[in-house]
Amino acid sequence: MKQITDIFFDLDHTLWDFEKNSALAFESVFKKHQIRVDLNEFLLYYIPLNKKYWELYRQEKVTQIELRHGRLKDAFDLLKYEIDSTLIQTLSEEYIFFLPQFNHLFEGTIEVLEYLQPKYKLHIITNGFQEVQDGKMKNSGITRYFQTVTNSEMAGVKKPNPKIFEYALNAANASKESSIMIGDCIDADVNGALEFGIDAIHFNESKIEIPSHIKQVNSLIELKKYL
Repeated sequence: MKQITDIFFDLDHTLWDFEKNSALAFESVFKKHQIRVDLNEFLLYYIPLNKKYWELYRQEKVTQIELRHGRLKDAFDLLKYEIDSTLIQTLSEEYIFFLPQFNHLFEGTIEVLEYLQPKYKLHIITNGFQEVQDGKMKNSGITRYFQTVTNSEMAGVKKPNPKIFEYALNAANASKESSIMIGDCIDADVNGALEFGIDAIHFNESKIEIPSHIKQVNSLIELKKYL
């Protein structure tokens, strides 16, 4: 792939280990407010609910506020844990505060960024919220690897909308032909990029079955075979 000059990464679930850091954030918040639920049981409900709400958010069917409140309320409802709306709001806000303070990255993140940085210009495209994403990158020590960071608040749209990829390319002064997108979400990252005309690699850490024509890696260090 000698023609590639610019690499665009997703952040959550691709470089930054969202599930591990999220569990630690909830552990801190629940302890502070004496929320008496089993954390592992809570996460069994919360993780798929969070994915569902993010999908709705990408489709413009819920707002940021509805996403942050709804995923918690629905999880507590499934647990049959009585909690009032005001406390849910407090937990939501403090979870967002604690989340960027944890800095676990996927195995191989720093190694592969060190390998790629001398050869390519590196960038981020994320649907996450700017303040939170900036904190994640800063606290995990990866900000210095990236020349540009594009988020959905800047672009006014979310992946897979082609306008966010166009915004990111313009910010990076890059072309479609010389760019590639790497991310965990088939719809938002991979198909979004491919339909816009950017090549893509699926970070398939969960080893789900995907179409054979899509390039994939199961670990970040495997990117060396493509780049």
